[in-house]
Amino acid sequence: MYLLAIESSCDETAAAVCADGKILSNFIATQKVHEMYGGVVPELASRAHMQHIVPVVHQALEKAGCTPAQLDAVAFTQAPGLIGSLLVGAQFAKSLALSLNIPLIPVHHMQAHVLANLIPEERPSFPFLCLTVSGGHTQIVRCNSPLDMQVIGETIDDAAGEAFDKSAKLLGLPYPGGPLVDKYAREGNPDRFSFPEPRIPGLNFSFSGLKTSILYFLRNAGTSLLYKEEFKATDEERAAFIQNNLADLCASIQHRIISILLNKMKKAVEETGIREVCIAGGVSANSGLRQALKETGDKLGWKTYIPPFEYCTDNAAMIAITGYYKYQAGQFADLSVAASARAEWE
Repeated sequence: MYLLAIESSCDETAAAVCADGKILSNFIATQKVHEMYGGVVPELASRAHMQHIVPVVHQALEKAGCTPAQLDAVAFTQAPGLIGSLLVGAQFAKSLALSLNIPLIPVHHMQAHVLANLIPEERPSFPFLCLTVSGGHTQIVRCNSPLDMQVIGETIDDAAGEAFDKSAKLLGLPYPGGPLVDKYAREGNPDRFSFPEPRIPGLNFSFSGLKTSILYFLRNAGTSLLYKEEFKATDEERAAFIQNNLADLCASIQHRIISILLNKMKKAVEETGIREVCIAGGVSANSGLRQALKETGDKLGWKTYIPPFEYCTDNAAMIAITGYYKYQAGQFADLSVAASARAEWE
């Protein structure tokens, strides 16, 4: 069974082909246009998707050695994401499915991130827990089967990926800043500066307070985490403080974000008794998080799984593997299915 998958939820245009659940190709076109604006511009993203989608699909089919006539289904990201970006992928998938008279399979983007862990040969057994961390989402998911997943913890405000990117911006690093924080953190001392860990009940997360404390700390040039009516440092003192301590600042910020994530995962394992643990989402490409999860798992007796880098950030292979399981279950949609910026977890 050949399936073409399309991902266009944000600023990555991706296409993949799988045969009976095995990924044959996975192509991604990135959009450089957003770098000068310090973040994704939705209108520019949707325009870039329209430019990239045909070449990317062509590459995916060619690499897989598959023709459109051989396809048995088309899967696409239905939600959540930027609505303009989603519409490009959705309309392309609908048109292709209609022209070939094959099933159309809508996919939930965050569920696909979780199931990216089922692509490698070494995969978790059900049930397993997945820490899904991206720029827009931070969740702990209990996965009972490929199509039976439950969110048992999530952020009540900002996502961990946003905390990375906003911290990078405060440090004067260019967009996207998260990977640069990870890069400089490898050279720094994670215990040099101390940032607070929020006390949020249950398995939920919060990163807004951490972002605020980092803001005040930098504006006070390291003298205080608090806002005291006026900041104590001049612009020159702040710039010098960041320049002279960049590696240690990155390492300390990253260390706190990771400790918040893993402390909640420890609690989730204790409450559920599930010791098969994996990570997913764009932030799962962070080297500090990957290493910390492995070390925590070794220490506490978890069996940990970390997806390859190509399946961490937004990609179509994760849409393909999810579409494969939905195809087996006969979960198809007609042409009235609509892309949505938001989506409830099924």
